[in-house]
Amino acid sequence: AFSAQTEAPFYEEWWFLLVMALSSLILILLVVFALVLHGQSKKYKNCSTGKTISNVEESVTLDNGGFTALELNSRHLNI
Repeated sequence: AFSAQTEAPFYEEWWFLLVMALSSLILILLVVFALVLHGQSKKYKNCSTGKTISNVEESVTLDNGGFTALELNSRHLNI
């Protein structure tokens, strides 16, 4: 009597187990990468970047009405 199933099932082959292991590794890495990106975007959203920009602008502005005219006052124009 011959057995109808002479070979091992495909899910017990080495190549199938390797493909499943690599697919699982890629899926885990994608989930970790997405969580890291989500955490960093949340961190930067909580940081108040607008205040630091306004502090930099205030340090550059002069006492001439809030304009950053660094060299306009020192030029002598011939009219």
